[in-house]
Amino acid sequence: MTDKSPPASPTSGRQGDRYARELERHLDWLDTFTSTALGVLASASGIYTYLGVRTLLDQPGIWTTFAALAYSIAVSVGIFVFWSYLLRLLPAVRSAASRLGLLLAMALGCVAIIAMSSWLNAAALAGSAAVETHMAATVQNYQASLERAHANAVAGQSLTRDVARVRQSFDDLSQQEEGGSLSGFSGRGAVFRVLTQKEAELGALEAQLAEADAPIEETFARGNTILSQMRGIAVGAGRLEDRTVQFSEDAVELAGLITQLRQLNPAPLVSRAAQDLADAVVLPELDGSTAAIQQGQSSTITSVLSLVEARARTLAGAAAEVEAMPVPDEAVYTPMSAADAVIAYARNFVPAWAGAISIDLLPAVLVFIMIVVQAAIRSGRGVHHSDDRMTVGELRAALAAADLLREYEEGISRTPSPPPAERDLRSLPATNRADSRSQAEG
Repeated sequence: MTDKSPPASPTSGRQGDRYARELERHLDWLDTFTSTALGVLASASGIYTYLGVRTLLDQPGIWTTFAALAYSIAVSVGIFVFWSYLLRLLPAVRSAASRLGLLLAMALGCVAIIAMSSWLNAAALAGSAAVETHMAATVQNYQASLERAHANAVAGQSLTRDVARVRQSFDDLSQQEEGGSLSGFSGRGAVFRVLTQKEAELGALEAQLAEADAPIEETFARGNTILSQMRGIAVGAGRLEDRTVQFSEDAVELAGLITQLRQLNPAPLVSRAAQDLADAVVLPELDGSTAAIQQGQSSTITSVLSLVEARARTLAGAAAEVEAMPVPDEAVYTPMSAADAVIAYARNFVPAWAGAISIDLLPAVLVFIMIVVQAAIRSGRGVHHSDDRMTVGELRAALAAADLLREYEEGISRTPSPPPAERDLRSLPATNRADSRSQAEG
């Protein structure tokens, strides 16, 4: 009958035991510097944590330094102790419940380490760059607001052409009335005065719009100059604290210029002037020499007032379109610390975050390696194995005990045996032994 049992595993029996011994020798060598490596990692994390804490504690002084140092030392000790526990205990446990519990404890500890150390490490690694990124983003916001405010002001300034067109229409009508083409009576009578009155109002408005042109361009040019300074501060050299102070001052000035540009927008002025153009009309006294002439002047003035209302609605509509344009967003620069900036712009500093977290959680890889190796050792030795591992100290103790036993046995073998009579006396009770000894002497 053919034996169909599966072949023996290469790691079964003595071969598996040798495999386990080889892994244990490797672990013994690795244990000689594992604690040192953990200490180096924990110390490095503590140093960067100290630098990150210093960015949060702005007040100089010995107590601030002591507080930052105490926090960083506590973080280093906590990281070292935490991973030392897991490196020893997690690979050693065998039940699924125990292993799951320790894995949950490791996950909770990793979250705590990230919360108390990793983000501060990231602040130390990329804090200055994050603050500069915040300043650069602020410059972009201010630039968008400045350009929007300037575009709105220019759009309002373009209403000058509409005002000039309406003014020119009233000027043409007044010339026609002077020649007698409107009311049928030449001269500068009541109708002529109404037309010149509205022409004068529109002329004054056009002059105001023309006067606002230069301030708008000057303000915009000054804003661009400040933006250039802010860009230079954001990427320039020098202490970050000094640069942020200068950046804040420029940001305040630029915000004032943006507000000034919004106020220089002439669209609201044109809207109000259009409303006054239709409502505020001073009707002159009819100066016709006859009733027929006065009647013609009255009807012509009524037509002129209708024309004024139409032109006013046209100007008001054009001004409303300008006022309906999107207003510039309110750009405000809020100074941020390095730690806050790293969190706010975390997507821009993924490598720094990865390095800050890795330096704290790298021992987790060692824990998983130990779990795999310990499982391989157990698998190599099998279930029914005897642990015949012996350390050097245990071997020396065993050899010393063997030497003591050997010396004891040799001492017993060298001791001479007593005569038969004495051996018999030793076997008797004490009273009988005395009687026998006295009889022998007698």
